[in-house]
Amino acid sequence: MMKFILRYGTPLLGVGCLIMIALIITNRELPLHLFSAANMQSFKILFISIILEAFPFILLGVLFSALLQVFVTDEHIRKFTPKNPIAGVLFGALLGLLFPLCECGMIPVVRRLIRKGMPAYIGIVYLLAGPIVNPIVYASTFTAFRTTPAMAYSRMGLAFAVSVVVGLLLYKFMKSSPLKAASAASPFQMIQHGHTHSHRHHHEHTAKGFRGRVASILSHASDEFFEMGKYLIFGALLTAILQTAIDRSTFNAFADQPLYSYLFMMAFAFILSICSTSDAFIASSFTGMFDAGPLLAFLVFGPMIDLKNTLMLLTTFRIKFVLVLIALTAVLTLIGAWLTEVFLL
Repeated sequence: MMKFILRYGTPLLGVGCLIMIALIITNRELPLHLFSAANMQSFKILFISIILEAFPFILLGVLFSALLQVFVTDEHIRKFTPKNPIAGVLFGALLGLLFPLCECGMIPVVRRLIRKGMPAYIGIVYLLAGPIVNPIVYASTFTAFRTTPAMAYSRMGLAFAVSVVVGLLLYKFMKSSPLKAASAASPFQMIQHGHTHSHRHHHEHTAKGFRGRVASILSHASDEFFEMGKYLIFGALLTAILQTAIDRSTFNAFADQPLYSYLFMMAFAFILSICSTSDAFIASSFTGMFDAGPLLAFLVFGPMIDLKNTLMLLTTFRIKFVLVLIALTAVLTLIGAWLTEVFLL
C-alpha cells in the first residue's frame, strides 16, 4: 500500500489539480452538481488568490535554500555551534534568521548535523523554530495579515518561545541520541537518501567555477520549487473546497468553542501540511470565522509538526521520541496561543 502511495500519489494529485484548474479556466462547474454556481465562483476566487499570493514567497524560499546548499556546508554550521546549553538553544532557535530553510528539507539536514556532532537538542530546536523564525516567513505572514500585523510578531515570538522550552526540556531529560540505529531503509528513507544524494551531487559540481555554481543553484531551486509547489496547490485546493463545500455552520460549531477551535485549527494544519512560506495566506482566509488565537495555533503548530514531516521524523528518530515531541509541541503551542490571544492580540 505504501509503495502504491509513494509511486502514484503525486501523479494522481497532479491530475486532480489539473482538472480543477481546467474547470476554472473553462468556467465549467464540477460534475454531479457538487457546488452551486455561487459556491463555484467562491471556490475559484479562493483557490487562485491563495496560489498567486503564496507562490512568490515559495520561490524566494527555494532560492535561499539553493544558495545555502551551494555555499554553506554542515561543517560551517557545526563550527559555530555554541557549547553552552542555554546559548545553544538560543542559537538553534535563531538559526533560521541566517538559514531560512523550509521544513520540507530540514529533517535530512538536521539528521546529518546531529550525526556529525551537533547536540541533538540544538538540532531539534532548529527543526522546530527554523521554518517559522526566519525573514521569509515573517514577510509572508505580515503580507497575509496586513490589517493585523501583530499576528506576524506573535507568530515569531510564540514559535521562538515554544522551541526554546522544548530545547531546554530535551537538554534536561534526553539521555541518549534520539536517532534511529542504522537499519534497512524504508521507502521514506529511500526518498531522503535520494534527496541527500541529490544535494551531495549538486555540491560536487560547485567547484566547477561560476557557471557550475549557477547551474547547481538553478537545479536545486527547481527541484525544491516543484516539491513544495504541489503541497501548496493541494493545500489551496483542499482549503477552497472546505470553505465552499462545507456549510459555514460546520466551521462555526468549532469556532464558537474556545478549546475545540484551537484543537481544530491545529489538526487542520497537521493534515494540510502546507509550507510555512505560504500557510499564512490560508490562515488569513479564515479571518472572521476563527479568533486570532486559533489562527496563531495553526500558524505555529503546522510548520513544526505536520503529516508529511511526521512521516519523515519517524524514519529518522525513535518512535517514542517523535510521539513525545509531537505531544510536547502541541501542548506548548496550545497554551502559548491562548495566552497570546488573552494578553496581546
